Amino acid sequence: MTDPTLTLVQSLAGNGGSSYSLDVQSLLVITSLAFLPGLLLLTTSFTRIIIVLSVLRQALGLQTTPPNMVLAALALALTMFVMRGVVQQEQDNALNPYLSGQITFNQAITAAIPPEQNFMLAQTRKEPMHLFVDLSGGHYATPKDVPLTVLVPAFATSELETAFQISFLIYIPFVLIDLAVASILMSLGMIMVSPTLISLPLKLLVFVSIHGWVLVLGTLANSFVQSG
Repeated sequence: MTDPTLTLVQSLAGNGGSSYSLDVQSLLVITSLAFLPGLLLLTTSFTRIIIVLSVLRQALGLQTTPPNMVLAALALALTMFVMRGVVQQEQDNALNPYLSGQITFNQAITAAIPPEQNFMLAQTRKEPMHLFVDLSGGHYATPKDVPLTVLVPAFATSELETAFQISFLIYIPFVLIDLAVASILMSLGMIMVSPTLISLPLKLLVFVSIHGWVLVLGTLANSFVQSG
């Protein structure tokens, strides 16, 4: 005997499509929770932010400070700040109409995709996009015609490239401080003194004196192109 909670309810609308019962919708939502970490990494600004913050910690010479949990929480908070416009559009176009019963579950999913798609298109570089379009063997008239199966890996690759470029620019000043400290110690004949022992407090002093956290987080927030 078929379980009624898993029965699909056929839509009587003109397009003859199908919609899901409330129990099936709940099941799909619970199942999708397992994919949320992956979606967070691949379709939002989280990847770029967490990579840059991790490289910054390494450039300062701090292995475990701030802890991974603090970096992840900070990256998540900045991600919510960057994505606030996208989330607001999804809430206005999909969530609120669905909760008020104006649209179906399938229509809500369809309405929630364009804001996220526009955000990813605005951040994706041409080279990764061309690469994955060529690999897919598809031909699309406009970037908005690119399916999510092609756009998501292109966006993730582009975010990695951008994150490493920003990290390189952040790393260079701290490397120069390390080289200067090492050179001074060598000229003084203090070869037994670890350069890290001297350079670490200097790097922290410079970073704090220039309000480094404000500069880094502000640069990260401004590095994202706002989608139209």
